[in-house]
Amino acid sequence: MIRISLASKGLSALALVGSILAFPVQAQTLTPIKISYQPALYWALPFHVATEKGWWKEMGLAPEFSTFPAGVPQIASAAAKSWDVGGTGSVPAVLGHVRFGIKTIGISNDESAGNALVASARKAAEFAKDPAAALRGQTITLTQNSTADYAVQSCLKRYGLKKADVTMKNMGQAEIISALSSGNTDLTGLWAPNIYTVEEKAGAKVLCSGKEGGAVVPGALIARGDYARENPQNVAKFLAVYLRAWSWMNANKTEAIAMMKDFYAKGGVSISQASMKKEFDTRPTFNLAQQNSMMARGNGNSQVDAWFAQIAVFMRETGAVPTVPQVQDFIAPEFMKMVAADPKLRDFANNTK
Repeated sequence: MIRISLASKGLSALALVGSILAFPVQAQTLTPIKISYQPALYWALPFHVATEKGWWKEMGLAPEFSTFPAGVPQIASAAAKSWDVGGTGSVPAVLGHVRFGIKTIGISNDESAGNALVASARKAAEFAKDPAAALRGQTITLTQNSTADYAVQSCLKRYGLKKADVTMKNMGQAEIISALSSGNTDLTGLWAPNIYTVEEKAGAKVLCSGKEGGAVVPGALIARGDYARENPQNVAKFLAVYLRAWSWMNANKTEAIAMMKDFYAKGGVSISQASMKKEFDTRPTFNLAQQNSMMARGNGNSQVDAWFAQIAVFMRETGAVPTVPQVQDFIAPEFMKMVAADPKLRDFANNTK
């Protein structure tokens, strides 16, 4: 047996214990990562859940969050490198590539049913009699260059109308809710949960969702191009944490809805339990295997490529971008592949506990 004399080493017992206790804290260095999103949205809930569960730390990440009211200002802030990764709508994701080289690295959810043309009860009654006549020549308030904009224009096509047949007025979502509630607008483009807010509190009606208009509206997981190039492992870890949250939420929906209520309340949104359940029921999410399958380019474009190619054409038609960008230039499947190829990340992403 070896005995150490503390006195002979010039150490006190207290100092030795203190140094031992300090060691674990010093051994774990977390990597900062700046994450951007829009508050009180279904696809942003995983960020809240992962934070509450401590999963960022398990992946060695220290998230710094920034929030934006819509995709366009969120995308614009990338120029100042105010965020590294995040989530946004598919329309601003395309705009972000064209303007700032932003990459789409995964799909947050299918929100085709969560973006819609919404009307006051009075206008909905007119629409029920003759949809095209109720829409033609009217003003539609919406957030331009958003997924709601994409859904509304797909609905116009469904009824044989073009953008030129109506007047589009650009407004933020909070302004639209206020205008609809006060009777200052009758036709709007909204995304969930704002749709449920006006249904429950203003008697509004959904006339046509993006899904009913024939549009696939994916939500995008994004990364700044330069950050992704320089920090691929951090991007893969970010994806693993995000997917872990969905894996857990889909296996524990009752607890997930309770966390959604808290998350939405922090963002100033209060909707019924039925509407929160509707979020889960109408907006599919995708696990790791599904993500890689949808992004796989076996014989040409992937399924995700096809979705975004349609969005890119829409944005060119509306004048938001000068030319149609090539999906291969901004849909980046390699980071999701990294998660699948790393046993630790793969197991973490698929963990339901």
